[in-house]
Amino acid sequence: MTDTPDPKLQTGAETAPNADAIAQALRSRIQKSEIAPGEWLREVRLCSEFGVGRSTVRRALRALADDGLIELEENRGARVSATTVEEVFDLYEVRAALYGLAARFACLRASDAAVRRILGKIDRLLNDAESGAPAEQIIEVSESIFSEMSAFGSADAQRMTEAVRRKTRFHFSYVALAINANGPGPYQHWRDVRTGLIERDPDKASQAARDILYFMQGEVARIMLARGPRARTEPVAASQKEPSPRRRTAGGKSK
Repeated sequence: MTDTPDPKLQTGAETAPNADAIAQALRSRIQKSEIAPGEWLREVRLCSEFGVGRSTVRRALRALADDGLIELEENRGARVSATTVEEVFDLYEVRAALYGLAARFACLRASDAAVRRILGKIDRLLNDAESGAPAEQIIEVSESIFSEMSAFGSADAQRMTEAVRRKTRFHFSYVALAINANGPGPYQHWRDVRTGLIERDPDKASQAARDILYFMQGEVARIMLARGPRARTEPVAASQKEPSPRRRTAGGKSK
């Protein structure tokens, strides 16, 4: 892991970053592959790098664990997760279903004023894409649109959507690469969502929203395969596992 301070965190010689800022800095490094899957994030080292106490670092690591970016292991620490193509595919499949529902709920339940607000954001997204705005900016607008549409679902639906979106948004740096790739991108699907909202056609809006996620699912999986990600492995059979060390009795004999 690099020890170079993140310039975004250098806001002043006496200003220490908070847990959110540290989490965002580490999240960015993981997404850029500057910290490799399986690498350990040591609290002492992070405290020294960012100039903060352990409680702040632990809050940052818990945020990354909630995103699915790292795994917290008792008595061992935090380790960067290694995601498989299968996991990416499944998460996007679930997210596509939930976002299709969000678009349907917006068509059926949103007020005219709320629909106009969503349409304005879709127009902004399309304008940003046409002008070559950074992928991160487009992703932010996209997330804002889906947040507005999801708000018309039940509390349970909102909780499920939020749980899945954290993993798909922050876990995969490949999303930005997919948006920046040559080709039409998912923007025709966004235009179809727009049309569905205007016409109050829940089937059209729902299918278009799902198609946006299906596009990203295919592109992210393609990029991951090109980079040679870990494949899912079958659990090791009990007979193939390394035998546990023999315990000794008080008399010194092995059991």
